[in-house]
Amino acid sequence: MQLSHTRPVAAACFDDPNLVSAAGLVPVMALAQRSGLQNLADEHLTVPNDTGSNAGRKIGSLVAGMVAGADSISDMAILRHGAMHVLFERPYAPSTLGSFLRQFRFGHVRQLDAVASRLLQALAERTPLLAGIDTDRVMIDIDDSIIEVHGHDKQGSGYGYSGIRGLNSLITTVTTETAAPVITAQRLRKGACGSSRGAARMIADTLTTVDRLRQVVIDTGTGTHVAVSPPKPLLRADSAYFGHPSIGAAIRGGADVSITTGLNSVIKTAISAISDDAWTPIRYTDALYDTDTERWISAAEVAEIPFTAFASQKKSHHVPGRLVVRRIPDLRPKKDQGQGELFDVWRFHAFFTTTDPADLDTVTADQIHRRHAIIEQVHADLKNSALAHMPSGKFCANAAWLVCAVMAFNLARAAATLTGDRSLMKATTGTIRRTLISVPARIASSARRLTLHLPQRWPWETSWKALFDSTFGRDAHILA
Repeated sequence: MQLSHTRPVAAACFDDPNLVSAAGLVPVMALAQRSGLQNLADEHLTVPNDTGSNAGRKIGSLVAGMVAGADSISDMAILRHGAMHVLFERPYAPSTLGSFLRQFRFGHVRQLDAVASRLLQALAERTPLLAGIDTDRVMIDIDDSIIEVHGHDKQGSGYGYSGIRGLNSLITTVTTETAAPVITAQRLRKGACGSSRGAARMIADTLTTVDRLRQVVIDTGTGTHVAVSPPKPLLRADSAYFGHPSIGAAIRGGADVSITTGLNSVIKTAISAISDDAWTPIRYTDALYDTDTERWISAAEVAEIPFTAFASQKKSHHVPGRLVVRRIPDLRPKKDQGQGELFDVWRFHAFFTTTDPADLDTVTADQIHRRHAIIEQVHADLKNSALAHMPSGKFCANAAWLVCAVMAFNLARAAATLTGDRSLMKATTGTIRRTLISVPARIASSARRLTLHLPQRWPWETSWKALFDSTFGRDAHILA
């Protein structure tokens, strides 16, 4: 693409008071308002002093700024340009929002957690954000990630398992067969803490939220009523969460588990007991499908064996289940050529699951467990958006920032589901922002009503109009 030769650009002026750069905030924040974001924050937040007044509007401003792409407090200035003050009431200055966040203490962060949970329920009631949660098997994923910080004045920062100085964010996500993952719980922790710290409580809270979300969908009639109970939720996690606190919390909450075990001596002994004829080839990297034999020709194979987790602990901690093992040839050079053992030939990946073999066979259980990696995409999405930085030196301010980032993530995903575009329903926040949010518009006033004039031939015009009609037009009654 080249600049025009016939009409070259000669000047640029920032002088139009009727322009906005993110017109998509109008329907998105209308959805947030109808879902009660401001009222929930006003009801549950008790931040002290004058700084904590109008908590609902300030939380709404923080969420709106993050939806528009803000990843620091100073970026909240995006809410105060052009005609934004005409479209929205009292867009707060970044300094005001920064002072508000710095007043947070741990109790206020927990209050904001309650706001985020209730907002998610309201979004699920008004949009197909969690379609299928009342009928499909719900996948719950838990994982943490290090958010890198710079400087020594960040409270709680430290060197964790990644060797990077930062803060540790722990999240849980919920996914169905038809819905993209949404974040159901979040917690900011010290950078040097272990991955499983506080995971049991997070799992219990998430399972409680899932029960509420299922009931919300059924009560509003957006789900399909069935005579039988929906399948148990399935908790997926990596080896850092293979412990009785996490697994026990999941089982007490009525969920099955699928958790990587690692390769300690107990697991290696169990793997060695698997017979050679029990292994089944699976679709994996470089696999080929043979139509004559109707099977995969692959170097990767899976097998399973009955296994009781935590058998060395007290009897109440014993958890019966299955040990599903995937093996691939070990192509790494051997350190000791004179030693030939079982684990020098194959590389093994084992996970423990309590699912019923009649419901999920060995191959299917392995496929479902591998999809746990979807939570890594959610972490990457957050880091590519509001969590690119931890904006404050105060730990609780950053913890509140994380909760606001989660609300912005879920809100953007809910807005995308209203477009009816299947590609946007599972798109990243960056894609949603580029197609639906960061759309420039000029406002015009007539008969005390505002009209947004957007770019002609916008590639995603149909999706944008579907979102707008859902919140302001003929379909707005759905959200009421």
